[in-house]
Amino acid sequence: MMSSFLFPIFASGAILLGTLSTSADTTTNERSSRVASPGIRKVGVEEFEKLWKAKTNVVLDVRTRKEFDAGHIPGAKNLDVNQPDFEKKASTLDKDKVYLVHCAAGVRSARACDKLHGLGFQNLIDLAPGFKAWQKAGKQVEK
Repeated sequence: MMSSFLFPIFASGAILLGTLSTSADTTTNERSSRVASPGIRKVGVEEFEKLWKAKTNVVLDVRTRKEFDAGHIPGAKNLDVNQPDFEKKASTLDKDKVYLVHCAAGVRSARACDKLHGLGFQNLIDLAPGFKAWQKAGKQVEK
């Protein structure tokens, strides 16, 4: 008698867990447009490219100069997040513009976006999978 009473509770819990695990298993496109924190949005390659093609946004490459020189998104500005003067140089940028931020794989760009946001930048788009994904997708690169 007790087990028949607990079965509906157990079954509904299993359904809930199944729903949660299914919703957590989203595609890259669904994950590509999520908000990291207010003022910072993470996007995938396709959305980043659309924003880049608008030509009104600033592409900010936060990799090293050596990485940048080996290949970068056309028109990108290089500002290495690992340099001690990153914040000083970043503070000279126009805070009213939209910045399309990227690094190689997404770790440094997330850190750069956090730093920029702390400096008062409110319109930051982070290429979450990074420049490597941009290249893998066959997008335009210049040296």
